[in-house]
Amino acid sequence: MSPDPASERARVHALLKLHGWNASSFQTLASDFSYWFDGEDACVGYVDTGKAWVAAGAPIARPDRIAAVAPRFVEAARAQRRRASFFGTEERFTAVVPFGALHIGEQPVWNPQRWEDVLRSSADLREQLRRAQAKGVLVRELLPGELGASGNLTRLQLEALMQRWLDARPLPPMRFLVQLDPFTFLDDKRCWVAEREGQPVGLLVTVPVYQRQGWLFENLLRDARTPNGTTELLIASAMRAVGQEGCSYVTLGLVPLSGPVGALLRAARFLGRGLYDFEGLRRFKTKLKPTTWSAIFLSVPAPQPKALAILDVLAAFAGGSLGAFGLRALWSRPSTSR
Repeated sequence: MSPDPASERARVHALLKLHGWNASSFQTLASDFSYWFDGEDACVGYVDTGKAWVAAGAPIARPDRIAAVAPRFVEAARAQRRRASFFGTEERFTAVVPFGALHIGEQPVWNPQRWEDVLRSSADLREQLRRAQAKGVLVRELLPGELGASGNLTRLQLEALMQRWLDARPLPPMRFLVQLDPFTFLDDKRCWVAEREGQPVGLLVTVPVYQRQGWLFENLLRDARTPNGTTELLIASAMRAVGQEGCSYVTLGLVPLSGPVGALLRAARFLGRGLYDFEGLRRFKTKLKPTTWSAIFLSVPAPQPKALAILDVLAAFAGGSLGAFGLRALWSRPSTSR
C-alpha cells in the first residue's frame, strides 16, 4: 500500500520543527518531493528524476545522526537503481560526511537585529526605499487568513501578480527548490505585501529555518508596474520586523555559481548569462550588505562523477527531462518587461 502523501508530509513537518537546520529545509514540504525515512527520527527530502534521487540539503536529523543517515540514503537509492546526491549542503554536512563536495555557489546571511546599521551605511539603499515611498508604496504583513481562502480579493490579486511575474521570466517555470507555491503551510510562513493605491505591486514570502530560529526569504515577486525600490522596501520591512522579535538569522538563499566555483561551472555561468543573470543577482544581494556569505555545495558520493551529479540536479530543476525543458524554453516567448 502506497504511503499517504499528506500523512508523510505531516511527519516531515514535525521532523523539520525538531531538526530543520539547512536554509532550504522547509522547501522539502513542496509537492515535488518524496521522502526516505531512516527510523522515526530522520528523513531525507528528495526528487526522483527517473535516474537519480537528488536530495535538498542535508538529512533532516539530529547533527550526530547525519553522518550515518546520508550513506544509508545513497544505498537506498542504489537499491532502486538510482544515483544519489545532496544539493545545497553546507559545511556542517561536508565536515562529517566523506563525500565529494563541489562548490556550487554562496548564500548571503544577515543578522536582522543589525539592519538599521545596514541602512545607515548605505546611501544607495536608503535612496531606493525613498523612491518607493515617494511613489506611494506601502508595505504591510499579511495575515494567514488573507491568503488561506482561495477566491478572496487579496488572494486573487496576488495570484494575478504571481502570474505576471511568471510570464515575464525568460524560462518556463522550474521545479525542485524554486517551485513557486506561496499559499501552502501559511501558519508557518510569513508574507509581506507592497501596495500602491490599494493594489499589490510586490510580495515577499518567507519560510522558517527552525533550528536557526530564522527565516529564508524565499520568494520576491514584482511585475513591470512595480515602482523602483519596492523590492528593497519589502526586504527592509521584513528585516525590521523579525529583528525586533529577536531573530538573528535571515538568508535570501543561494546565489548559484557564485564564489570560487570550478572551471566547468564558470563556463556554465558564462554560457547561461543570457538566460539567468548570475552576476546581477550577486550584485543585488551584495548591495544589501549581508553580515557574511556561506559556501554551498553539491555533495556527491564516490565513485559517482560530479559532472553526472550536476546533470541530475539540472534534471531536478527542470522537472524531469532536460530535453523536454529545453523545448519548452525554446517555445516560450520571453517578455521584454522589466
